[in-house]
Amino acid sequence: MSGTVYSKSNALKALKSRLGSVVHVDSESIRIASYDGLKVFFSPSAVVCPDHSQQVGEVLELANEFGVPITTKGAGSSLTGGATPIKGGWVLDLSKLNSIDIDGDNQVARCGPGAIIADIQRDAAEQDLFYPPDPSSKMFCTIGGNIACNAGGLRCVKYGVTRDYILSLSGYLPTGESVQWGRATRKFATGYNIRDLWIGSEGTLGVVTEAVLRLIGKPLAQKTFLAAFNSDRDALKAPIELSRLGIRPSILEFLDQWTVECVQSFTGKEVFPGIPPHPILLIELDGDPAQIEKESQGLQKWLDQTALFSEYADNEADAEGLWEVRRKGSPAMKKLANTKLNEDVVVPLVEQINLVSFVEELRQQFKLKVGVFGHCGDGNLHVNFMYNHEDEDESARAVRALKLLMQKVNELGGAISGEHGIGLAKTPFTKMQFNQAEWQAMQSIKRTLDPNGILNPGKIFDIFNPWEQNKVSDFLPWEYSHDEPKPVET
Repeated sequence: MSGTVYSKSNALKALKSRLGSVVHVDSESIRIASYDGLKVFFSPSAVVCPDHSQQVGEVLELANEFGVPITTKGAGSSLTGGATPIKGGWVLDLSKLNSIDIDGDNQVARCGPGAIIADIQRDAAEQDLFYPPDPSSKMFCTIGGNIACNAGGLRCVKYGVTRDYILSLSGYLPTGESVQWGRATRKFATGYNIRDLWIGSEGTLGVVTEAVLRLIGKPLAQKTFLAAFNSDRDALKAPIELSRLGIRPSILEFLDQWTVECVQSFTGKEVFPGIPPHPILLIELDGDPAQIEKESQGLQKWLDQTALFSEYADNEADAEGLWEVRRKGSPAMKKLANTKLNEDVVVPLVEQINLVSFVEELRQQFKLKVGVFGHCGDGNLHVNFMYNHEDEDESARAVRALKLLMQKVNELGGAISGEHGIGLAKTPFTKMQFNQAEWQAMQSIKRTLDPNGILNPGKIFDIFNPWEQNKVSDFLPWEYSHDEPKPVET
C-alpha cells in the first residue's frame, strides 16, 4: 500500500516551501532519525520537527498528496523498531510538542505527544495527583510512544496500562484532517470508540498531537519487600495466592535464578549475603498507611511460610537498595553478548510457571544465555535471548529457540507482546495470533483510515527478520543520559 514510487525532489521541495525551518535534511538529523532502540538503520529523506500541532496536519496533507511514507518518532526508545523509517520518506519528530497542563479540579493532564512520562508524573505529584503507568524507560520515553504501543510498566498489576488512563486523543488522520476521539470526561458513550483503536496501533492509523490523561489521587506511602524462593514455582504462586489473601501489590516483579546469577556476577554483590542465587520477587505495596500496615502483615506472614529469605524497606532510600537487583537485570545481560532479543510475552497467570519451565528447556537444549524477568503480577514476563551476532551457529540457535518460544506462548493462550508492540521485530510471529477473518479485519481498518498506506508502513503486517540485520553501534541521545550501572572490576 505504501507509495515507494514518488517524486522525492518535488515532495521535499513542497515540504520545505510550506514548513521552512522545521524541515531538516542535514546528515546528523538524518542519521539520528534512521534508527530507534532496535538499532536497525534505514534513512529517511527528511526529518520534520513541528513546534505546533497544526504543522503535523500540514505534513500529513503533503505526504498523502505525494505518497510519501511517514514514520512518527518521539524519544526513539522503541525496542521493536516501531520508529524505524524502513520505507524511507519523512520522519515526523514530535519531541518538541511536549506541553504538560495539569487540571487539578478535573484531575486530568493535557499533554503533547512529546511529553516525558517522568515529567508528567512529577507535575501531577505537585498537585497530589498520580499518573500510574510506569515503564522502566519513564525518564526519557514519551506519552506519544506509550500511546502508540499501549505501554504498561511496573505498576500494571494494580493500576492497569496506558489505555486505562486515556480520556481523549486529538490529532490528525493520514489525510491531514483534524480529529478528536473521546472527550475530557470520565464517561463517553457516543459513537464508535476510535480513541481505543488508535491506542496500541503503533502510529499506523493516525498521529496524536494531544492526549488528555486521567489522574488519580497520589498514594500516601509505599513499602517494599524483596524475597528469595526455593523454586520458580514457589515464587510464581504469588499473583494468585496474594490475590486470594486480599493483598493488592502495586508492583510484583519476578527474576529467575539465571538472571539473579547474572546480576550478582555483574555487580560483584550477593542479593542476600551468604546465600546462593535463588528466584526473586520484588513486591511493593502502596496506599494510605493503615492499608499498607494491614497488607504488610498478611504479606509478611505469607513470605514467612513460602519464601526462603525476605527483607523490607519502608522508606525510599532503603527501598532503592532492594530495587538494585531488578534495575540491573538488563544491563547485566548486555555484557554477556552483543545482541539481545527482548521478548515481552504475556500469558495467563496460571501459565507463567509453564512458560518459565519451557525457557529453562530452551536454555539447556540450545545452550543459550536466556534470562527471564518482569511483571509476573500481570503475566507479562520478559524473555531475553543473548547471543553474538557474528557467531552464525549461536545466532541460528537463538532464532530457533525464539520461534519455539513464540509458538509456546500462543499455545498457552498468551500474546507475543504485552507492552512493546509489534513494530518490525515481532512481525514474523504476528499472524500466528490471528485467524484469517481477524487478520483481514485489521487490514481493512488500515486501508480505510490510511488508504494510501503512508503511516508507519512496513510495520505489523509485513514480515521483517531483525536477526538478519547488522545492528548499528551508535547511541541514541537518550542513551547518553541513561544511568546504566557499571560492572565491578575483575
